[in-house]
Amino acid sequence: MKIIDFGKQTTVINKYIEELRNIHVQNDRARFRRNLERIGEMMAFEISKTLNYSTKEVQTPLGTAQVCTHDDSIVLATIFRAGLPFHQGFLNVFDHADNAFVSAYRYYKDKECHDVGIHIEYIASPGMEGKTLVIADPMLATGGSMELGLKAFETKGTPAQIHLCCVIASKKGVEFLQELLGNQENVTLWCAAIDDELNEKMYIVPGLGDAGDLAYGEKI
Repeated sequence: MKIIDFGKQTTVINKYIEELRNIHVQNDRARFRRNLERIGEMMAFEISKTLNYSTKEVQTPLGTAQVCTHDDSIVLATIFRAGLPFHQGFLNVFDHADNAFVSAYRYYKDKECHDVGIHIEYIASPGMEGKTLVIADPMLATGGSMELGLKAFETKGTPAQIHLCCVIASKKGVEFLQELLGNQENVTLWCAAIDDELNEKMYIVPGLGDAGDLAYGEKI
């Protein structure tokens, strides 16, 4: 598995990360969603460089032109609900892609909220066989939701290439996916930033808080 960490690069993505983290900016829900979307757009552009291309002819009003376009059949997948604005960014770029959705939520198995479980209860997906799968999940904490989401989508076929995309990851989550998928050369993990810690409730520190709540409001 290849790992791309934009936090170690000089890129405007870092500006959007700064605003997502900033307590004085992030409570503007429209801006928060748009920043997730913009990071998705930029990751999609970088992913586009890895696709397979061939030259096609296109008819113009004045003749024919040669255009090199990608040949991959792309499926854009996300995990409800925090993943929706991030997913939209990818869809803005790959606007002809098929789409897949899975609902997953975390729950605590103990009263102290230290033992976290992930539950999958819904999936809507096209076939995956031989396609390029892009999973957009903004927060990679333990890696559990990404693992279960990937397994759910793989029940619909085996993708040729897999791109796992997150906005902020924890080192523990990255290490978990490395152990799980490290020997698969067709998998790339894209991270806008990687943070060092998880707290006792398995939230990323310093992180940015609850991405779903910041995007759409608090849940009860």
